[in-house]
Amino acid sequence: MADSARPDEAVSAVRTAVRRLITTARKAGHLADGQLAVAVSGGADSLALAAAAQHQSRRLGLTVHGLIVDHGLQPGSDKVAAVAADQLTDLGLRAQVLTVDVDGPGGMEAAARRARYAALRGALPAPDAIVLLGHTRDDQAETVLLGLGRGSGPRSIAGMRPLDPPWGRPLLAVTRAQTERACTAQGLTWWSDPHNADPSFTRVRLRQEVLPLLEDVLRGGVADALARTAAQLREDNDALDAIAAELLVGDPAELAVEALAGTPAAIRRRVLRTWLRRRGVTELTDAQLRDVDALIGEWRGQGGVLLRGGLVAQRAHGRLQLDRASP
Repeated sequence: MADSARPDEAVSAVRTAVRRLITTARKAGHLADGQLAVAVSGGADSLALAAAAQHQSRRLGLTVHGLIVDHGLQPGSDKVAAVAADQLTDLGLRAQVLTVDVDGPGGMEAAARRARYAALRGALPAPDAIVLLGHTRDDQAETVLLGLGRGSGPRSIAGMRPLDPPWGRPLLAVTRAQTERACTAQGLTWWSDPHNADPSFTRVRLRQEVLPLLEDVLRGGVADALARTAAQLREDNDALDAIAAELLVGDPAELAVEALAGTPAAIRRRVLRTWLRRRGVTELTDAQLRDVDALIGEWRGQGGVLLRGGLVAQRAHGRLQLDRASP
């Protein structure tokens, strides 16, 4: 940085984003213990984020912990993690390497994500701490495109939330290019994960092929437009969720069909989704939710709907019930 009084614009953008997220988290009742964590992979996004968090910590009275997850998926991953830890220590953070085993259903990407988030959650430095994640506007655009392509519904298209405790994503309005520029301006050397260039991963093809093509065809601004769309949908979802919450008080064992029959489908399905999850239904698909909703909105005497967890939703005597499925 040529002038410490006037940092590079990219550095300022990252620092400002971090300060805003911390302010929002505190207003929501978090960080009272003064403990903040940053998940760091060694890439430009997370290194720029860590540097900004440490810079803001001096002003905001926070202790910043750097959490590096070593997935062990590539030879020398332990060395990459060690280098990242050294950089964090040089920045003034408390660095910790978390080693995980990647296995389970859904492919390597899904298994690695589960292991990573479980390790980060387990390393929270305080009950009200927030873990900052380095997702950028580019990542948000990819998430929205994935949701659109898979028909995953408004929650998926709404993308990632800036604050979703214990996770905080301050960089959703910052570009990947800005984080690289911020690292360069601060003399930080980042690591480029080979997996981020492997076309066997869907996100890589979106990043390298689909988004550049859309930017070319639509003459630019696509990533920003997708991020704006996500923000608008989150606002709509929040409003509908608030209305649905007023219709579902507590954790009732049954739902009265008459009370929901005249409710708009978008709200009714939110009530049903929350009720089913509270009653133990896991991995609820859109098709299953619509079938359960049809027991109210399109009732014609049909049978129950089989759900994950060995449960079945069925209508009887004007009430919606959730029972164990028969063998």
